[in-house]
Amino acid sequence: MSVLDRYILRQCLGVMVFVTAVLTVTVWLAQSLRLVDLIVNRGLSADIFAYLAILILPRFLDIVLPIGVFIAVLFVFNRLTSESELVVMRSAGLGPLGLAKPVFALAGIAALALLSLSAYFLPASNREFKDLQFEIRNRFVASLLQEGTFTNISDQLTIYIGGRDQRGEVTGLLINDDRDPEKPITITAERGAFAESGGGSRIVMVNGNRQQYDRTTGKLSVLTFERYTLDLNQMRDTAAARFPDAQERYLPELFFPPAGIDLLMRHAFLLEGHQRLLVPLTAFSFAIIPLACLLPGQVNRRGQLQRILLAVGLAFVFQSLDLAVKNLAARYWNAIPLIYLIDLLPLTLGFGILLKGGIRLGFRRPALPAFAAR
Repeated sequence: MSVLDRYILRQCLGVMVFVTAVLTVTVWLAQSLRLVDLIVNRGLSADIFAYLAILILPRFLDIVLPIGVFIAVLFVFNRLTSESELVVMRSAGLGPLGLAKPVFALAGIAALALLSLSAYFLPASNREFKDLQFEIRNRFVASLLQEGTFTNISDQLTIYIGGRDQRGEVTGLLINDDRDPEKPITITAERGAFAESGGGSRIVMVNGNRQQYDRTTGKLSVLTFERYTLDLNQMRDTAAARFPDAQERYLPELFFPPAGIDLLMRHAFLLEGHQRLLVPLTAFSFAIIPLACLLPGQVNRRGQLQRILLAVGLAFVFQSLDLAVKNLAARYWNAIPLIYLIDLLPLTLGFGILLKGGIRLGFRRPALPAFAAR
């Protein structure tokens, strides 16, 4: 790699890291605000909040990083043009493909980062996030309950509370237990309190009744109590029993899904796998769009607003088509090849434009410098 290549790559890399960091932090802070409710209103610790916030970071990087590549290339090459550095490089004999070499290296770095996200970090963080969220839902029951709302702690347990007093006790308590479908249980109590122990959560209820209905015999049993303790740890689901969705699966699991799943879920797994493979290619597509718009034609040091707007417009169209085709592929299996077509189209067309020397866009080709014509 020449000195000029390292110079362009260093500038593009710096801008890409800065833009990606700013966009990631902005989106991350906006999404993390949804988790603040776990601390303010539901009493979870700050370390759990911080851990959950870190786990959602990889979700945004695979979206933000290609945009960071696009902005970096657009900004750096526009600056090189406005400061006449691009004119000097062209005078030294560098053509569009020669100037694109450091950009392809930048896109390769971004593609490797995106590939590592798709192959490991994204599914690992999603799985850990869902497992921790599942554990919070099952273990910290008191922090999840909201007044006047039926809360599904698991598929077999629903809890309703009418309110809370100043001591943290709940009033108007109703619990529906469907662990045994043939003998559902309904418990009501005037008030109660949640207690956390090493074994999990417990509810201590005062002044209520326990009703059990036997569907086989049609008999209803009613037990009136002054004090009753219910161990929620025995009623909650285990994290191992939870079926991970497509976003939590690694690439081999997506392309070779486990036996026994239905056709619709198998389609979702394969679609997620193809999308993961194509994510690294978007770095090259977003990198070549500004090159195909800025490098060909005559260099205008007074500004290239028309070309910049064209690059932004093409990137917007590319992203819109990509989202539309992915939504279409989610509904129709035969549309999956269109995802490859849309993602490879900017790269193919852009490389062809650079290879031919560019398009006119209403500009004349640059004349050779006087010393080069002699």
